[in-house]
Amino acid sequence: MLVTTKEMFEKSMKEGFAVGAFNINNMEIMQAIVDAAHEAQSPVILQASSSAIKYARINYLMKLVEAAVEQYPEIPIAIHLDHGPDFETAKMCIDNGFTSVMIDGSKYDFEENVNLTKQVVNYAHSKGVVVEAELGKLAGIEDDVNVEASDAMYTDPAQAEEFVKRTGCDSLAIAIGTSHGAYKFKGEAKLRFDILQEIKSRIPQTPIVLHGASTVIPELVEMCNKYGGNIPGAKGVPDEILHQASISGVSKINVDTDLRLAMTAGIRKVFVEEPSAFDPRKYLTPARELIKETVKHKMVDVFCSANKA
Repeated sequence: MLVTTKEMFEKSMKEGFAVGAFNINNMEIMQAIVDAAHEAQSPVILQASSSAIKYARINYLMKLVEAAVEQYPEIPIAIHLDHGPDFETAKMCIDNGFTSVMIDGSKYDFEENVNLTKQVVNYAHSKGVVVEAELGKLAGIEDDVNVEASDAMYTDPAQAEEFVKRTGCDSLAIAIGTSHGAYKFKGEAKLRFDILQEIKSRIPQTPIVLHGASTVIPELVEMCNKYGGNIPGAKGVPDEILHQASISGVSKINVDTDLRLAMTAGIRKVFVEEPSAFDPRKYLTPARELIKETVKHKMVDVFCSANKA
């Protein structure tokens, strides 16, 4: 069933688990995610960035979402705009059937972020759509997001409380040490759970979101490199830390890089082991299966969302 994230997040805060939000841009990735959700009996958020929408085209994406909902009517599925850059993009997604949108005004100063978020909230709520906003800046590169490490900053708990009150946003993405892309940490991975807890104490009814939270699963990096890739030193947020976040009040955790690694690793393996392969079904089928295994692992072992559908 196609839903907003409202009920998902209410349940996650009550029962202590996180809902995985997985980036989509083609049919195979979509199928892998919803197949995993069905097997795990987990709620799931399908999300697309503005660049993914430009690549796949919004009408194609929405027809794929319709197919997923039709195939698995028992699974709560939300379709979400990830890192919406402006009001126009958010409005386009709302008008085309998205049930949730993110407006990312984190690159602006506080007042401008508040004003932009309020504009999106007012339009979205008039259409029954929920809004995720962001406060604080995550370092790294992902699609159209590019923030230098020197510009990254943790979310201020007092500002978070004021921001939610003034904007009426439905959930808030915060910066506690995660970052975008495959190269998140040079040393030991560490998140500021003290900031998370202070924010939760100030806005206990507001679902909290973590971006830049892919594990960058070592086995997938290894597999990519084994079959001709060159991604040395890639390092993400360990599953143990994400599990801790899931049971510590985070309601939504975004995953993108791990899906890209799984698809690339699966395709590379086929091309190396079967150089004569040229049928897309031959190399996309194992890639799809690897993505499904990756997503299911997150739902069952990390986010604790299995059997919460």
